[in-house]
Amino acid sequence: MEIAGSVALVTGSNRGIGRRFAEELLARGATKVYATARRPESVHIDGVEVLPLDITDQRSVDAVALAAPDVTLLVNNAGITAEGSLVTGPLEDAHRVMDTNHWGTLSMIRAFAPVIESNGGGAIVNVLSALSWFASPGYGGYAAAKAAAWNMTNAVRMELAGRGISVQGLHLGAADTEMMADYDGPKADPADIARASLDGVARGAAEVVADEWSAMVKASLAAEPERLYAQLG
Repeated sequence: MEIAGSVALVTGSNRGIGRRFAEELLARGATKVYATARRPESVHIDGVEVLPLDITDQRSVDAVALAAPDVTLLVNNAGITAEGSLVTGPLEDAHRVMDTNHWGTLSMIRAFAPVIESNGGGAIVNVLSALSWFASPGYGGYAAAKAAAWNMTNAVRMELAGRGISVQGLHLGAADTEMMADYDGPKADPADIARASLDGVARGAAEVVADEWSAMVKASLAAEPERLYAQLG
């Protein structure tokens, strides 16, 4: 789809990748960009329309769909992580991560698919992760949620294809955001991630693998798991 002239809504726009998505959409000529966050006062981006949104609250999701009836491009960026063991850690942490990254994303798709269709079609971007394809010690809950969101992305892509809505899965490793502040390793520029994704929207790509780390993990999936996890260290 054409980014110029589109009306976009970005979840989790107050920082990191979400903020860069909103800025890049404006730079590419989007007619309007709705920037959403649980704390709307934390969004500081010139030229956007700010809306409150908690994707884990169905009433909030329904309200934002009513407030943004002209959307043609939805970027599902909002997400959380929680460190801990799936076996011995608090089960409520695993539920919270799944509720946000998987069920919250699906709630947004269900709310906005009819909106986008009524506006002549468009696109949805789901921000996923290289952790859709492997697990890291201490982040099993996040990996499980992103794996669920990945296959959910594949499923809704098939469902929405006949309604004029393309669905992109965006995979990345570590990006230089607050969420990854404690990670000691190479990090991608969030602006580069947003640009790669929107380039993919423009060409109708079903999947964008935005960095070498994600590409390496994806390429390793055909091998035995032992080889992949040995390679990951």
